[in-house]
Order: sequence, then C-alpha cells, then structure tokens
Amino acid sequence: VKAMAENKSHKSTEEVMLRSLGVDQEVLEKIEKESLNAVRENLKIKIKYTNNSDNEELSYKHLDDSGMDLRANLPDGDMTVGVGKIKLVPTGLHFELPESMEIQVRPRSGLAAKHGITVLNTPGTVDRGYTGEIKVILINLSPNSQTIEFGDKIAQAVLIPIIHCAVE
Repeated sequence: VKAMAENKSHKSTEEVMLRSLGVDQEVLEKIEKESLNAVRENLKIKIKYTNNSDNEELSYKHLDDSGMDLRANLPDGDMTVGVGKIKLVPTGLHFELPESMEIQVRPRSGLAAKHGITVLNTPGTVDRGYTGEIKVILINLSPNSQTIEFGDKIAQAVLIPIIHCAVE
C-alpha cells in the first residue's frame, strides 16, 4: 500500500487498493452498513413507557416511519362507535417523556379512509408532565356504526421536539 501511495504514476483503483489490503467490496459494504446502523441507534432519543395492556410493545414498522401504532386496550370486549359519536379509547400506555419533547397522537389514514374513523382532536398532544394513560378520542364520520376490537391500530404516536419561545 505504501508503495502504491508513493508511486504517483501508478493509477490504482479503490478495488485494487482494497484487494491489496485483503478486503473485498462485500466486506467493506457490510462494515459501512453496520456503522450507519450504529450511528442511527445512537442518535435515537430514548423514551420510557409502561405497557399495561396485553398488546405488543411499541415499535416502528419501518426504519424511517415517523409514527408508532397505538392499539386499543379493550379487555372487557369490543367497543362500538355509533354514527357521529365520539369514544375515548384506552391504550394501556403511560409515557415518561424527556425534557422538551411531546407526543402527538395522529389519525391512521387507513382507518379514516376505509372506516370513517379519525382522531377528533388531531393532533392530540401528550405533554411531558402528563403521565396518565394515553387515551385516544375517536369520532365516527361514516354513515354506519363501527366496531373497535382489542388490539386494533387506532392512531399513531409521533415524538416531536418542543421549542419554547420568549413571550414579550
């Protein structure tokens, strides 16, 4: 490698240099991918929460999703939301948010498009100081009664930074 670097007339490609070092392109790409994943994990803001339901733990379905699905916690059975009616749906989740962060509760587009159910106060705000159970206010805008079952995805939670202003 030193000889290659000192020999200015030698036109080496990246591949030749890697082969000289005993590293192939596949190994290099694997190292690069692992490094990027490690950086992504270190940049994530950690939040604590308690799941007092039998629903699965919170997670992002895809790497770059902005929201985590909130699920209905209905251990006593299904909930019917009548036409034009509003229901408060428990999730069994309690959050401890870090300073200068909030959770926004947003509708799920599939639930709205397919069933006419949406979050009434969208986006709902969960401030850092609120540690009670997250409950989602749903409204049925469809022409038919709709049923919410235990574990149904009813909304999504998006972690958002808060910037305070100086009020003059």
